[in-house]
Amino acid sequence: MKLKIRLPNPGLDDRIPSHKDLEDMEKQEAADRPQWDNKAQYLLTCVGFCVGLGNVWRFPYLCQSHGGGAFMIPFLFLLIFEGIPLLYLEFAIGQRLRKGSVAVWTAINPYLAGVGIASMCVSFLVGMYYNTIIAWVMWYFFHSFQSPLPWSQCPLNDNRTGLVSECKRSSSIDYFWYRETLNTSETIDVSGGLQWWMVLCLFCAWAVLYICCIRGIETTGKAVYITSTLPYVVLTIFLIRGLTLKGSVDGIKFLFTPRVSILINIDIA
Repeated sequence: MKLKIRLPNPGLDDRIPSHKDLEDMEKQEAADRPQWDNKAQYLLTCVGFCVGLGNVWRFPYLCQSHGGGAFMIPFLFLLIFEGIPLLYLEFAIGQRLRKGSVAVWTAINPYLAGVGIASMCVSFLVGMYYNTIIAWVMWYFFHSFQSPLPWSQCPLNDNRTGLVSECKRSSSIDYFWYRETLNTSETIDVSGGLQWWMVLCLFCAWAVLYICCIRGIETTGKAVYITSTLPYVVLTIFLIRGLTLKGSVDGIKFLFTPRVSILINIDIA
């Protein structure tokens, strides 16, 4: 005897179009609907979502902090049984309904509209966060044309009798980041003013984003040739550089040699 649970969802058939309706919509919207120039642009767009700061920055940190190979076991398990299925589910639902995040979840069930709204808010916050980092990258990129590099040595004090004391107490890299780039206040109670050089860099970052998205996938499809391939080029450079450093073999052994005893630590999950 089989038990089949069916949750009440009135109007589902009206909200979800049938395959015949989708084919009719495809014929009607074929001329007006924007399309990728080729399959490579769509593939590169999907691949571009796989590389970000998490790959370059957070993943190595978490892997080193949680036992190397021991961290890879739950990571690969969740990737195969949770990450990839959710990715395909998202692609399938979006292709089936051809709607935005809020409309998709509302079509499935009106009570799930909050999931779409939450997804939209998270995407907005991540976009703000990443554009701020791009502004920092632009700031360093503009200064990288100087010789010597401004963060390679401490500047002289006002009397030119020695180095700036704050820089001597920390390092030239920290001084350039906290004082020249961010110009952070001494205490959290003091907010400080706008750093106009960073405002300009942030404006340039948003301007580049606007140019890439100004005409939808028509311009985005062209931009992915650079934005999706460049991160992999940079990761390849980092890989080659890392393999040539002293102790790289020990790091590889640490990454691929799991210590099972660490898996009982709840922080790894």
